[in-house]
Amino acid sequence: MNGSAIHHTFLFADLAGFTALTEAHGDDEAAALVAEFLRLVRGLLTEHRAELVKSIGDAAMIRCDDAADAVRLGVRIVKDVGGQHGFPIVRVGMHTGSATERDGDWFGATINLAARISGLAGGDEVLLSSTTHEHAGPLGDITLHQRGRHALRNVTEPVLLFEAERAGERSIRGLPIDPVCRMAVDTEDAAGRLLHDGVRYYFCSLQCAQSFAKHPDRYTPSARPGSSDER
Repeated sequence: MNGSAIHHTFLFADLAGFTALTEAHGDDEAAALVAEFLRLVRGLLTEHRAELVKSIGDAAMIRCDDAADAVRLGVRIVKDVGGQHGFPIVRVGMHTGSATERDGDWFGATINLAARISGLAGGDEVLLSSTTHEHAGPLGDITLHQRGRHALRNVTEPVLLFEAERAGERSIRGLPIDPVCRMAVDTEDAAGRLLHDGVRYYFCSLQCAQSFAKHPDRYTPSARPGSSDER
């Protein structure tokens, strides 16, 4: 099958801060969380007329025929799968264009650009190109916020990006994030909490609380700029 004459939307979703998660909880627990992440993502695909092309480590590469479906799926992955208590925050990036299928995999500049847009997303963010925005059309309860133009490697012109959110969601505060392993933590179920420099931090486990107590400067925002999407 050759899809070069047809527009597809490719979406990349992965666990933000996966390196921190692995270091804090070990390879086995990290692998189990990836498996659960992929299971939950697969459960959303049929409703959004999407297919999982492949998984690469902690990332899922997904193809949608319809750009609007892709945007709605991306928001659900970030907001409904990611950010739950005891689960890492998730980031998503996507782009729409032509691509070619060979032996179940997809190739082309569209996929490369979608992956790079995903790399620009912070934790708990859905980023899409202006091309995806144009193909998606009106999205009802999904609002788009312009994020400016970004220069991407091997792309001639800067790419205009948008962030997708459910309408009104900016005013809703999400769960706090464990500063050590980058998991979302329900304050009612936190295994530990510490006050540092006037800021209260919540932890998924006593192990993470102890790590923070020993070396708080390693995990505070001033020590880790851009920590929400660190790998």
